[in-house]
Order: sequence, then C-alpha cells, then structure tokens
Amino acid sequence: MAKAQPASEIDFNNLGFDYMDLPYRFIAHYTNGQWDAGELSEDSTLHISEGSTSLHYGQADFEGLKAYRTKDGSINLFRPDMNAKRMHNSCERLLMPAFPEDQFIAAVKQVVAANADYVPPYGTGATLYLRPLMIGIGGNIGVHPASEYIFTIFAQPVGAYYKGGLKPTNFTTSYYDRAAPHGTGQSKVGGNYGGSLLPGDEAHKAGFSDVIYLDPATHTKIEEAGSANFFGITKDHEFVTPKSPSILPSITKYSALWIAEHRLGLKAIEGDIFINDLDRFEEAGAMGTAAVISPIGGIEYKGDLHVFYSETEVAPLTRKLYDELTGIQFGDVEAPEGWIQKVPVK
Repeated sequence: MAKAQPASEIDFNNLGFDYMDLPYRFIAHYTNGQWDAGELSEDSTLHISEGSTSLHYGQADFEGLKAYRTKDGSINLFRPDMNAKRMHNSCERLLMPAFPEDQFIAAVKQVVAANADYVPPYGTGATLYLRPLMIGIGGNIGVHPASEYIFTIFAQPVGAYYKGGLKPTNFTTSYYDRAAPHGTGQSKVGGNYGGSLLPGDEAHKAGFSDVIYLDPATHTKIEEAGSANFFGITKDHEFVTPKSPSILPSITKYSALWIAEHRLGLKAIEGDIFINDLDRFEEAGAMGTAAVISPIGGIEYKGDLHVFYSETEVAPLTRKLYDELTGIQFGDVEAPEGWIQKVPVK
C-alpha cells in the first residue's frame, strides 16, 4: 500500500473521513501472558495467522479519538483517559488482556508526535483521528480466547464525518437492531458495526444520513443514531440522551451532558426517549468522536417524517453545544480540569 502524500501536499480544508497510510503507528504484542513495551513502526500491514480469533470469532475491539491543533500551534488530546478506560472495559467483555491505561495514553501521544506534520492546521476544522485497535491472533480454531494479541494505534487526518459539516440531516428508523439485550452494545467491538452496514446502506439509498436504532426488546425507544449517540432538547430546556445497557458509553455524550448543564443552563437527563413522543423535542442531534455534534433535521418513522427545528438550519442550542465542545477541544474555550492533555512535540 502506498504511503500517504507528504503533509505539505494535503488540502486540509477538504478532507473526507478516509484512511491514510501515515508514516508511523504504535504496535505492541501480548505473548506468554504479558505485553511487551511496544514501539513505533513504519509497517502498516499486520501479519497474523489464518487461525486468529479476530478473524473467526470477532475477538477484536477498538477506540476512536482525535488530536487538535490549537491557535498557538500546540496539540491537544481530548479526554484520552476515558478512551483508555472504555477500551479496558471492552477488552474485559471479550476476555482480552487490556493494554495498561497509562501506557495507552503514552502510546497515543507517541503516535501523534511522530505524525505531527499531519495534524491539520488550526482553523481548518480538521483533526488527526486516532484508531487504537486490539485483535486476538495466533493459530486457534476452538471457540476460546486467543493466547496472543496485537495492540496497535494508527492515525489519519480527517474532515467532517457527515458530509457538509454542521448542517441538519434526516435519519430513518429501521427494522434491524444494532445490539442485542445483554449483548455487546456497551462495548466498542467490531461486530456491533458489521451488523450496521446493511441497514446503514439501505438508509443511504433511501436518501437518509443514517439509521435511528430502537431498543431491541420493544422497538419503542431510541437508542443510538447510526454509530453515534442521540440527544434531544425539549421545550422545557432539558437535554436528554437515551439510557440503556446496550448503548456505547460515548465520551462525547458524557462531555455534552456536562456542558449542557454547566455551560448552557440546561437540565441534563439520561432517560427513555420514546419514538412516538418526538413532539417533546425542539432540537435533536447525533454526537460522537467522529460525528462531533451533528444536527438532526427530522426522523422518519413508519412513513412519517417528524421535523424538529429545521431541515436546513442549525438550531440555536445545538450550535451553542457544538461551539462550546469544539472550543474546548481546540483550546479556544476553557476546559474543565483534566479534559485536555497536551502532546509534547519537538
């Protein structure tokens, strides 16, 4: 695979959300019951056995976080400790040996520093997206955990996940489920996303941005918006996100809940959001590391499109939430203690 073009030749103002083979990534191996120290590598190909559990039994999890170029040229990470903790929890769910959380953060910083030229300039709105990944490897065929694992972190500069940036898009509900009750919905594992490809493709072909997934037990309550979390803002200034053991605990979601309450003066609530009770919301959106804050114009359910604030204009509180969150991430707005970590760059 060809390496990415030099950073000086990239148009950072017009990036998509696409893979690039950057110069460096971090890789560590688990053998004989322990992790090695890991190192930066220029090899973007993983060499694994055909019997690897990640290929047959889905023993693989991942994370997503971003590095942000600030106005003074320094580089911010946004709450990487939360990503380390969430990956630890995902590993426990799949009986994988968690990579130590402090070493996770140190490895993220190594990858960002080594690829610092690819962190997009301040003002472009683009970021350096990081993908930590763990897979079970080795010659296995029985349905049991692997004895060997690879942990790696690679990166690429990205623009907006949903095309068009901060503008409303419409979603549709689906017959399909994203997760099963008591399954792996709360973990960031590959199988959750593989199962979403078909309903997502059907939604795109029908002209929608993505799928609103309903709770798998009753199909009456909103759980997630595509690969992101959902939020609604009521006429009574309540900021509501769904609560369910099947929902991925989004770092953006919990940050948004805090911002809504402490910076925007809203009442922050995790609770049930019934699909037949959308009239209570004046605004709605999707939120996540990739999506950031993405306004939802309307939701189609059983052939009817319910429009919130507007299909074309960003609602005022959604915009304030976006501005506050991205302001914190890019260093323009004061961050709560511990939310920002700097990447030392030579």
